[in-house]
Amino acid sequence: MTSKPLGKLIAIGGNEDKGTYPNPRTKKKYYLNFFELGILKRVILESGKEDPRIEVITTASMIPEEVARIYISSFTMLNCNNVNIMDIRTPEDARQPEYLERLRQADVVMISGGNQSRLTEMFGGSEFLQVLKQRYYEQPNFIIAGTSAGAMAMSKTMIKGGSVPDALMKGAVKMGPGLGLIDSVVIDSHFVKRGRFGRLIESVALHPKLIGIGLGEDTGVLITEGNQLEAIGSNLVVIMDGHKLEHNNAAAAKKGEAISIESMLLHVLVKGNLYDVRQREFYPDLKLRQQAADSVRMTAGQDANLTVPASS
Repeated sequence: MTSKPLGKLIAIGGNEDKGTYPNPRTKKKYYLNFFELGILKRVILESGKEDPRIEVITTASMIPEEVARIYISSFTMLNCNNVNIMDIRTPEDARQPEYLERLRQADVVMISGGNQSRLTEMFGGSEFLQVLKQRYYEQPNFIIAGTSAGAMAMSKTMIKGGSVPDALMKGAVKMGPGLGLIDSVVIDSHFVKRGRFGRLIESVALHPKLIGIGLGEDTGVLITEGNQLEAIGSNLVVIMDGHKLEHNNAAAAKKGEAISIESMLLHVLVKGNLYDVRQREFYPDLKLRQQAADSVRMTAGQDANLTVPASS
């Protein structure tokens, strides 16, 4: 594999939970918002094809048939007619040659919402996941998109669940291994409506080398080169950086004790803003990001041309 992935990740914050709509009006709202705000259109655009071959993985959902209908209908409205469903329910399903071949032929892999732990149970350590990672690292414009649970499972260290009211009390957040598509972040979804700020703060306090990404509804991040984030959609992306924590008792606190933290950095991104995970830098737009990159290259070139006088 190359050091930097050539493919792209698109992590989406989701909207209302599929299957737990409180009333029909909420359900209708979900249908409209999901593609009217351009998230799925951006997925298609980044593939570089007008009608890409799309494979939707409904493994995380407990209502896969309904989820499949929603995605097929949504992509069809965007003139995508080559959409297939992978309803993988067991690890044995994931080993089927048909699914592996379809994975090798796909331009876009879309992972639905539901329960993120089901994704690691079905795919962890599998050939399916190996092929997915290989294509992501080696093939330009190969897209892995995930919404809600599908976004949260992308990271190497994943939030499995946890009580929002009890967040910042040691042990309230449950962590575990994810799919490992990206190593340096931890992702939470439905971030704004469900008030998951405390949950992500605790996650970063427990793993201060990771960058926390909180995805609002109808909002996502396009991740290129494994570390360049661009906010897409209509809502907010919250970035939490624990690299400069001065006091952090998360490791020493006993279960149920309050966590105290000093100097957690927070950034709020809206559509078009960028964040460099490796450099931990915020940029208002792509133009300023490019100017910063050009400046770094120019400085490096000048340094390389400096000569050291010979000693006498």
